[in-house]
Amino acid sequence: MSFDTATVTKSSKKSSDEKVNWLAEIRGLALMLLAVFAFHSFVAKPFYIPSESMMPNLLKGDRLVVSKYPYGWSWSSISFHLAPRGDWRVFGSTPEYGDIVIPVHPERNEDYIKRVVGLPGDRIAVRGGQIILNGEPVPQEVEPAIRIPVDLNSPCSEYDYPEMRTGTADGEMVCEMPVFRETLPNGATYLVIDHTDQMLDDFDEMTVPAEHVFVMGDNRDHSADSRASVAAQGLGGPVPLENIGGRAEFITFSLDGSTNWNPISWFTSLRPGRAWTTLRPAISEQRAAE
Repeated sequence: MSFDTATVTKSSKKSSDEKVNWLAEIRGLALMLLAVFAFHSFVAKPFYIPSESMMPNLLKGDRLVVSKYPYGWSWSSISFHLAPRGDWRVFGSTPEYGDIVIPVHPERNEDYIKRVVGLPGDRIAVRGGQIILNGEPVPQEVEPAIRIPVDLNSPCSEYDYPEMRTGTADGEMVCEMPVFRETLPNGATYLVIDHTDQMLDDFDEMTVPAEHVFVMGDNRDHSADSRASVAAQGLGGPVPLENIGGRAEFITFSLDGSTNWNPISWFTSLRPGRAWTTLRPAISEQRAAE
C-alpha cells in the first residue's frame, strides 16, 4: 500500500491552522462585555419594577428602559454601582417636574423609582396627602376609579387595599382604586392613588437644597420616598442629583407573575396593552400656560 507523505503533511498543516486561538476568543468576549457594560452605564439599561409604589402608572412586574444621559453622569450611572460614591457629575442637568427617575438609596446600593415633585430651592410640604409647593397646593382633581386586573403581581390584598377587590360583569377580578389627577407647575400631569390616612400624608415644610430633588411615589400610601426616613426604608429627604441614576422612558413588557419553567407561560404571563407605554408625563397646556 502506497503512503502519500505530501498529503499527510498538508493534512497536518490544515489541522494545525484550524486550532482555536483562545487568546483572540477571550479578547473578543472581553471587548463585547465591555461594550455592553459601557452601553448599560452611559446610554440605557433595563429596569424591573419590584413593588407597587408607583401604581397606577407602573405595576409590579413591568419591565422598562431607563436612559442614563438626561441628567449627565455620576457614580450612580455606573452599572451595578461599581464606582465609589461621590458628589461629582459630568454634563449634569436638573430633572423636570414629573420626571420618573431612579434614585439610589443613600446608604445601600439599591435602586428606587420615584417621581420628581420638588426642584432645588422649592419649599415643599404635604398636608392631608396633598403637596404644598412654594405655598400653593398642587392641584388634585378626582378622576373615575381605575381598575387594575388582579394577578399574582397585583393581588389587591384586603390588608393593603380594603374593599377594593371586585368582579366585573365578564367575571374578571379587578382592584378598583380611587385616583386623583395631579398637575405640577410645568403642566406635567399624572394619576396618583391616595386611599387612606397614614403618617406620610403630612410632612412639614422644608426647602429643597441646591443640587437636590424631592421625589414621591404615585401610590402615596404605599411608597417609601423623600417623605420617609432611612430607618423606615425611605430616602431620608431630598435626593442629591449625583444619586439619580437615570430617567424611566417606556415600558417594554409586563409580566403578571405566573411565569415558570414552561415556555408557554413566557407568553401567557404577558400583560396585554402595556408594552411600549411611554413614561414621560403628559403636559396640561392650560396649567403650563399659567
